Order: sequence, then C-alpha cells, then structure tokens
Amino acid sequence: MAFLTFILFTGFVAFYATYKLRRDRLDTQDGYFLGGRSLTGIVIAGSLLLTNISTEHLVGMNGSAYKNGAIIIAWEVTSALALVVGALYFAPKYLRMGLTTIPEYLEKRFDGITRTLVALLLIISFVATLLPIVLYTGALNIEAIFEISTLLNVSREQGIVITIVTVGTLGAVYAIFGGLKMVAYTDTINGFGLLVAGLLVPILALLSIGDGNMLGGLETVFQNSPDKFNVISNEPGVGEGARTAILPFEVLFTGLMVNQLYFWTMHQSIIQRVLGAVNLKEAQKGLLYTGLLKILVPLIIVLPGLIAFYYFGDAYYEDQDNIYPLLVKKVMPLWLTGFFVAVMMGAILSTFNSALNSAATVFSLGIFKRYINTNISELKLVRIGKLTSAILAIGAIAIAPFVANAPEGLYQLLQELNGIFFIPIASVIIAGFLFPKVSATGAKAGLVFGLFFYVILNFGFEVELHFVHIWGLEFVLNIIIMHLVSYFFTKEVKFEMKDSGILDLKPWKYAKPFSVFLVLFTVILYVLLGNV
Repeated sequence: MAFLTFILFTGFVAFYATYKLRRDRLDTQDGYFLGGRSLTGIVIAGSLLLTNISTEHLVGMNGSAYKNGAIIIAWEVTSALALVVGALYFAPKYLRMGLTTIPEYLEKRFDGITRTLVALLLIISFVATLLPIVLYTGALNIEAIFEISTLLNVSREQGIVITIVTVGTLGAVYAIFGGLKMVAYTDTINGFGLLVAGLLVPILALLSIGDGNMLGGLETVFQNSPDKFNVISNEPGVGEGARTAILPFEVLFTGLMVNQLYFWTMHQSIIQRVLGAVNLKEAQKGLLYTGLLKILVPLIIVLPGLIAFYYFGDAYYEDQDNIYPLLVKKVMPLWLTGFFVAVMMGAILSTFNSALNSAATVFSLGIFKRYINTNISELKLVRIGKLTSAILAIGAIAIAPFVANAPEGLYQLLQELNGIFFIPIASVIIAGFLFPKVSATGAKAGLVFGLFFYVILNFGFEVELHFVHIWGLEFVLNIIIMHLVSYFFTKEVKFEMKDSGILDLKPWKYAKPFSVFLVLFTVILYVLLGNV
C-alpha cells in the first residue's frame, strides 16, 4: 500500500508538469533557462520554498533541533527579513537590467573575469556541498522508511548508495529534459505536498501524545523540556565554548544576515525563479509569499525534532540525523508513508534539479558562450546546458556517500561549507550595488581574500569564534580590502544601470505593507519564544 501511494503521487507530479509544458518551447535560451519569463507569484513562491526546503532540512534541521533545541529556528525565520530586502531592493534592479544570471550582473558592474570567477565558484559550491548533502540526507530518509537494504538484501550502506544513484539519476532527468519551467511546476505541486506531509508528522504525534488533544500534546512536550523551546541560546559565541554553541543569539547581528541576504537575494538557484518572473509585481509576490512560508516552516523542520526528544530522550544524540526518519516511522500510518516518501522524493528532486539547472545556466551562458563559442546557436547552447547538468549530476552522486557522519550534523556541515563561497560572493555583489568606488580589481581582491581568510580561520585553526561570527568579520574585512585595493591600484569606473525594457516594472501595491507585516511577525516571534 505504501509503495502504491508513492507511485501514484510521483506519477501525478510527472504527468501534470509534462502536460503544462506541452506547448512550451524548450529549445530557446529564455525558454529553457528562465521558463520563458512567464512565472507567476504563486509558482515562484512554491518553487523557492521547495528549492530551499529539502531533506537536508527535514533530516538535518530536525536532528539539530532534537539535540540543540529551537535556537536553530534562526536559520529559517530571519530568511523573511532577507526576502523583504530582495522584494523591495534587489528584484527591481535585477529585472530592470533583464538579467539571466547573477554573474551577468558582475560583468556589467565590474568585468568578465570577476563574472567568470564567481560562476566557477557557484558551480563548485553546487557540486561539492549542496547536491551531495541533499542526496545523502534523502537517501537516509528513504532507507529508514522503505528499508531498501532489506528489500534488496544488501547492507545499509549499500542501500543508501543505491538510493543516491537512483534519486540523483531521476533528478538529473527532470533538470536535463524539462528546463526551469519543469522544475518550477514540479516544485509547486511538491511544495503543497511537503506542507501537508510535513505538518502531518507533528500533528499526528501531538494528537497521540495528547490522547486526541493536539494542544494538550504540545503542552506535554513543552513541559517535558521547556528549555528546548527557547530560541535564544545562553551559550556564548566567542571565547571558551564557542565551538560548541550551535547558533548563539549574537550571530543574528554579525554574519547570519549576510548569509541570508546572499542566499535569498543573490544565490543563482534561488534568484533564477525571480529572474523568470512575468513582471516585477509577480516577482515581489513570490518573494514575500515565501517570506511568510519561511516563518511557518519551523512547524515542519524544527517542531518534529522537539517532539522526538519527548519520545526518545537523548538516546540518539550521537546519531541525530536519523531521528526524523525514526519519528516518521513511529507516528505515520503505513498507508500514508508512501505519500510521505513521494513528497520527500519531490523535495530532494526539487533542490537537486534546481541546482543543476542553475549550474547549467551559469556555465552555458557565463563560460561556454563567452570563452568557448561566442556564436553558438540557442539550440546548441541548450544542448550544452543539458550536457553540463548530466556531468555535474554524476559528480554530485559520486561525492554524496562521503558526507556521512558529520560531527555536528549534516545541516551544520552544509552551512559551514557554504560559508566558503557565500560570504565572498555576497561581499562583492553588495559592494557593486552600494559602493560605486569599488573597482573590478578591488572586487577580485576581496573575492580571493575572503575565500582564503574563511578557510584558514575556520578549518585551518581551532579559533574560539563561532563560524557565523567569522562570516561577519570576513564580510567587513572584504569590504575594507576592496576599498583599499580600488583606491591605490585602480581608477574609479562609472557604472550606469540601464533599463533593458524587457519586463513591466510596476511594483506590487501591497509589497511594502506585506513587508512591514513580515518584519513585525519575525520580531514578535523572537520576543515571545525568547522568554520561554
């Protein structure tokens, strides 16, 4: 029965997306890489949520919440603040320029070498960090629920590898043959499926704990360990103990917001949906709707971890990334597990094929067309994009089994590795918009300095400083380095942002009121849960 519901839901998603794309042209640059610039707010929001929320969240964040409590909620709710900035500041600028990729902006603002360096870093970050961890956490979930190793009579490790190869291949097929619009449509359906299935886990658990009374169940879980619900950590982020403080409250004011700004307003796999919007109004809707969803998402990726502590205590502290599959098996009826795994599969595929599509876009338009064949036809360029997706998928599948056994959990590992790429790129893009005196030479100097500074300080030395604080310090130093190099070694170059005339740039009339609501909602949440 579980396998039947899995097949039915997965088949429906594939059929719906294929049906919606039946008349679309996928052999053109905009058609394949940007969905024909036709995405609406709801589709953008659904796709953004699913591109972001995947098994590294369901498995990794719930595992971290189980062990460390609700303090890790900061990764989610502060996203709303970054999405407000994206909707009001960055989206109008990106759409006005008619961008296809973020590196394209860097060429307009700085030069081609800066664009190429960032493009290469983006591709490396996809293949070396995000994609392998998404595949591995997804395989953990599927193995734990369906017990693939038992069905195939192989070891658990072999079952996980088989699942990684299967899911990775399926994700590559979606990305290669459907382009961005296929990704966006499948994301939207899987997004609603994820919300339903993800909410079912805490709802069923709390109903069981409270003997049919969900609020009573929540009260019981809270009384069992009230300290787990506090969103403000008492552990310091500097000095003794800094390496064990999973997410000190102080990081909200140092590197965390730089990271959030980069991910939600500059990261290619995220912002590509915005660049594919039919107009500015729909782009702003998509970003702000996503902000609301991100504030509510902890009900799916944090609360289950707190409930798991009620059920299992600290028995799985050394194996925290397996706690979410264990909870699902405990509370989910057998006939629903197939639907649940289908949604998990959708979440894996969403993030996986989104990243592949974005990497293919960056390589095809930013590297191949620029340096290898400047006169390539759109049809051949799309073929290069498909080949790039295939090669990168193989690389990610090969790396995925090696990310197991992260000491602080897989989600924490992902964030630490992301810092290698996110903060240097963010500092260059932000400098491009805010500091007109920063030159191309200064930008490259900041990019290189930031990379080495973070790697050496966070991975080379055991410094008594939380890695998110290092992000904040790195960002400030990058900006200083860029200004100094620009002042002493180059002349100021004027940059004029031109209107491409491609899209309607009339803003959504509710964009500012909705933004104020999101900011207030975030602050109130911290005030309420910070005094638990």
